[in-house]
Amino acid sequence: MSWGTTRVLGSRDAARYLAAVLVSGFGTAAMLLVAGIWVKDLTGSSGLAGLVTLGIWGPALIAPLIGVLADRFRRRPLLIWLHLAMAALLPVLLVDTAVLVWLIFAVMVAYGVSFVLIDSAEAALVPAVVPGELLGDFNGLRMTVNEGMKLVAPLAGAGLFAAYGGRPVVLLDAVTFALAALLLSLIRVREAPPPPAEPWTRQLAEGLGHLRRHAVLRHLVACTGVAMLLIGINGALAYAVVDDGLHRPPEFNGVLGTVQGVGSLVGGLATGALLRRLGDRRVTALAAALLAAGLALRGAPGLVPVAAGTLAVGVGAPLVLITVWTAVQRQTPNALIGRVSATVNTLTFGPGTLAVVAGAGLLELVDYRVIQLAGAAGAVLLAGWALRGGPRPAAPDAARGAAPDGPRAAGGEEAAPGPATPQTAPAAGTAERG
Repeated sequence: MSWGTTRVLGSRDAARYLAAVLVSGFGTAAMLLVAGIWVKDLTGSSGLAGLVTLGIWGPALIAPLIGVLADRFRRRPLLIWLHLAMAALLPVLLVDTAVLVWLIFAVMVAYGVSFVLIDSAEAALVPAVVPGELLGDFNGLRMTVNEGMKLVAPLAGAGLFAAYGGRPVVLLDAVTFALAALLLSLIRVREAPPPPAEPWTRQLAEGLGHLRRHAVLRHLVACTGVAMLLIGINGALAYAVVDDGLHRPPEFNGVLGTVQGVGSLVGGLATGALLRRLGDRRVTALAAALLAAGLALRGAPGLVPVAAGTLAVGVGAPLVLITVWTAVQRQTPNALIGRVSATVNTLTFGPGTLAVVAGAGLLELVDYRVIQLAGAAGAVLLAGWALRGGPRPAAPDAARGAAPDGPRAAGGEEAAPGPATPQTAPAAGTAERG
């Protein structure tokens, strides 16, 4: 366990925050799997079951609009009320009949909207709970907790559904949301009141303007978007890899999914230390190199190279995501973090969503191995762009001459100047810690 991870876990408020993520994540991961199974069981339609995912992730496409709300309220109360609202909403699914299957879709859309708001509010609140130098470690632990829940909670949810139907899973998820709200209420943090509400369009423009002015952050977001596009294509080829490459049944994707999940756990735990040692650019380049190796290996025949490639992709994905999330928290004024983080989520996850569709279409025309190797070549180019593209970091002397509160990127890289000075994590006096 790294020094940063130990420090984070030693903070009472950070530990409570992670416990809330763990509890809520368990119920959510179980419910997300069961929702699709439930629709299939009620209607017999695989198409309708597949549309459950669209309801969950669809709101991410308008995340910048939703994220504005996260900057209009204090973030801790907003998070508490969001979790309580989801706990109160879920019992509508206790009506188990095909006629009311639309309720499942409505709740999943509410899930998607709440995910965007929760992510935006968390991005803004975390710097008030965790010291700036530990943000990468915290974000890594948060992803590790989430990925860990994805390894065990879906099995628990599927087991409950098989034995007792959907109602126990609904009640489990509602209870976990309520417990998460309780844990969040125990966090002691002093938040400044939000600034007076401005017109919605102006707030949205301010979030987009921050990214437009901040060259270093903009370059990092672009690199992450390309990385997620490559990961999306890789996901679209998953069944071809198992069927055409390994000659195994589709269910074997579950095994490879577990391997990728283990890689994500490793990547999440390692990111904080890597960011301190290497900085944003090099960690992003390392992630791209891992993606290149993983994509190439998944195009090779044989279980061993495919498993190794899947593991590499699993490690690389959290490296690039945690890096950009941490950079947003460190290089964005706190009053803007909600809408900026929501915009970044759309710019990074949007390409991956489109890539899934594109990859599925390409499979009809090109052998999957060609697509995998083309993706690997693209990842190599991405690694070079991450290191050399965009604005250059300031020289050490220039950095020392900067104003004490000047914006700084993770790993000591100087951020591009902007009209507003980003707020770094507050000192210990701002957030009460044990």
